[in-house]
Amino acid sequence: MRFLTYSLLAATLFILSCSSQQEGHLTVSSSKQLSGPAPAMAPTAISSNANSSASFSTSADPIKSIKEEPAAEAKETQTKVQTDRNSQVVSLVTAHAAQTAAEAMDRKIIRNAELTIELDAPAAGQRRIASIAEARGGFVVTSETMQDDGEGESKQHVTVTVTVRVPAMQFGAALEEIRRVGSRIKTEKITGQDVTEEYIDLEARIRTQRALEAQFLEIMKEARRIPDALEVQRELADVRTEIERLEGRRRFLENQSSLSTITATLQTPAPLVATSTSGFLESVKRAFGDGVSLTTTIILALIRVCIVLIPVGLLIFLPAGLLLRFVMRRLGRFRPLPRLHQPPR
Repeated sequence: MRFLTYSLLAATLFILSCSSQQEGHLTVSSSKQLSGPAPAMAPTAISSNANSSASFSTSADPIKSIKEEPAAEAKETQTKVQTDRNSQVVSLVTAHAAQTAAEAMDRKIIRNAELTIELDAPAAGQRRIASIAEARGGFVVTSETMQDDGEGESKQHVTVTVTVRVPAMQFGAALEEIRRVGSRIKTEKITGQDVTEEYIDLEARIRTQRALEAQFLEIMKEARRIPDALEVQRELADVRTEIERLEGRRRFLENQSSLSTITATLQTPAPLVATSTSGFLESVKRAFGDGVSLTTTIILALIRVCIVLIPVGLLIFLPAGLLLRFVMRRLGRFRPLPRLHQPPR
């Protein structure tokens, strides 16, 4: 009977030890899956206190991993936010660059150019400039030809002035082609006037006047008396006159900025004056010629003065002399006679 009791007690202790070892192996395997490989354990039997401490240490690893997960998520979120900010900055820079380019394209600039070109055949250069303007989508505004014959046929001087207008986008190309028309460019002047601010101001003022016109029209619909309607009509006429004036100025700026003006003056080369050595006889001849020219000039001046003074004398001095003579005669009649000297008695 006693032997049976001891056998039962030994079997119970063996079962309890086996169950505790199995629980320890399960806890270690779970900690390996959560936090990675764990240090090797002794293959011998482990006491209940050691098992409890091992289970506590392995249970602490999942808490550490749980604490590290929010930190990783926060870091990832911060990286995403920084990437979004960078993309927004890049998009803003791109938008600003696009807006700047659009504003540059919409600017209203009036460009003009004036050139003086020397060439042997100004008439041919005129036709070539006209063909350049037409090829670039422009047209000839004015064309003027002047010819100075001078003293001889060899001294003819021809001057042709051509004014053309070309689209603003073709201004540089057309100007470069016109430069190649002649052999030498004497003068060149290029001007540019930015009227963008004035154009924007005109558009704003036109919108304001349009709104004011609409308000006056509404007031006229509600007017009940004739004097009120006439007053509104006068104000409406003033507003419409201002709108027409502003729109005319806007159309002028659009025309001047969309088409550039190029004025080219074509001239024949100036004749070269040959320098000759002058001796004593040449100087005497030149002095004699200058004296004759001066004498001729003086005589012609005296003749002109006499011709001018003849009508002046007839119209002014002759009537004045006749009037003075008449007055003197009248005064002579009323002058008292002198007393005769009587001899003493």
